[in-house]
Amino acid sequence: MAKPKLHIIPLGGVGEIGKNMAVFEYGNNIIVVDCGGMFPEETMPGVDLVIPDVSYLMDKQKKVRAFFITHGHEDHIGALPYILPHFDVPVYSTALTIGLISVKLKEHRLLGTSDLRTIEFGDRIHAGVFDVEFFSVAHSVPDAAGLAIRTPVGLVVHTGDFKIDLTPVDSKPTDIGALARLGTEGVHVLLADSTGVERAGYTPSESTVGPVFDEIIGNAPGRVIVATFASLIARIQQAVDISRKHDRKVAVIGRSMLQNVNMALDLGYLHDPGGVIQPWEKISNLSPNKVTVISTGAQGEPASALSRMANRDHRQIQIRKGDTVVFSSTPIPGNEELVSRNIDNLFKLGANVIYGADARVHVSGHPGREELKMLTSITQPRFMVPVHGEVRHLILHARLAESLGIPPQNILVPENGRVMEFSENSARYSGHVGANNVFVDGLGVGDIGDVVLRDRQKLAQDGVVIAVMTVDQRTGRPLGPPDIVSAGFVDVAGDGIVDGARDQVFKALQHMHASAAAEPMYIQNKARDTLQKYIYQKTKRRPMVFPVVVEV
Repeated sequence: MAKPKLHIIPLGGVGEIGKNMAVFEYGNNIIVVDCGGMFPEETMPGVDLVIPDVSYLMDKQKKVRAFFITHGHEDHIGALPYILPHFDVPVYSTALTIGLISVKLKEHRLLGTSDLRTIEFGDRIHAGVFDVEFFSVAHSVPDAAGLAIRTPVGLVVHTGDFKIDLTPVDSKPTDIGALARLGTEGVHVLLADSTGVERAGYTPSESTVGPVFDEIIGNAPGRVIVATFASLIARIQQAVDISRKHDRKVAVIGRSMLQNVNMALDLGYLHDPGGVIQPWEKISNLSPNKVTVISTGAQGEPASALSRMANRDHRQIQIRKGDTVVFSSTPIPGNEELVSRNIDNLFKLGANVIYGADARVHVSGHPGREELKMLTSITQPRFMVPVHGEVRHLILHARLAESLGIPPQNILVPENGRVMEFSENSARYSGHVGANNVFVDGLGVGDIGDVVLRDRQKLAQDGVVIAVMTVDQRTGRPLGPPDIVSAGFVDVAGDGIVDGARDQVFKALQHMHASAAAEPMYIQNKARDTLQKYIYQKTKRRPMVFPVVVEV
């Protein structure tokens, strides 16, 4: 009997930024690495979150041994509340990551039903035929990990998100010694972070942000509002430390930010020895130059604290002249317009806004080209798979690996749902599995599909017209002109289009053939056709038309 092959299947996170999730399958054993979400794109109106499609796993639930999470960013843990309830398996990760997962599961009332297990770097977990070892990597959140996955086929190294930062803030540096040891053992397959491959050289250290914060906070004439990711604990720590240095108190604003800060304080990943962090109510009356605010909203999320401030809709904080707002992040692809709108609104309100690469208030958590070269040289993989990035990132990383001597036939550029098959001596593509986007909309998960999204886009583009027609139940004849209601189309009191539409529908219904007049479906279709034709003739627009028949 032929030996099983190792299948590695990305269900998200390749060819896109976000919703990272990868399946490792050997025979009757499956482990899952990461389980992230993604911000919706502009073409997804009304969608709250996009998560991976796990339909491939649903009929293999008994084969799934465990989930392994590399770090606590949304694009690696955001889908857990929606996917984990389907799998009765443990979730392994480091202490802070488990803390961030716990905050998220608690929001969904799933904390007591989930098997969360904290590991230390160097621990090895046996999950079926897999042996998984965690090693530390530097990233923009503490306790980030890479994984050494020992399989019957060979050693697989998954870097997770990483960079080679020798002076990180409140986190461990990337464990070069562990990578060298794994390289000596023999890396069969390397899955490596591709997000920063377009950047030449090395990614700056997280510690370089501190002096810039010092200058901004020390010289600001009024309040300083720092917007960043709620999971970026190292950045929050720097803002707290520098605020203490300049005799400022710190308020934490935004539900997710407050939850994560309290959790990090409890676990000892965030330190506040001087009691600088205070509730907003206690410091709101201090002199403005004695106040720092750390807030959510660096990505322009409409419901975030900073977005509400920018729109004069925050119940506690109103932006005023003299405030300094720092965007300590880089917009995730697709969020650029939201971030720009907030920046414009903050400027209009009189704030001094500091943003962009030239401001040096943010550094990436991903490796530049020289770091990727170093990783490849240290690990010397036989096969290489670029992960975590859009298509251009993956292809550029593959070319970089080829320039370092890895044969092109040993480099597999992944796609979501594309099965990569590895044996002891070969690597190849082997079919596809379902890996579509799954949309979270309110309490609904997966009940919004492409058809609904197209309808929403059409509604957003051309609006809707509703015609309510009262007809005789026996004959189907109209008892009067229909009521026409429009939204997102034209002003009802406008240029007579609605009045004209009402007249056209009424005439069309009066002249229906007697044998069809009593059929509500025929009446609806007749009204829809008449309205659509008339509206297009008058406006060259095609709103959605909904005829409603009321029989009396």
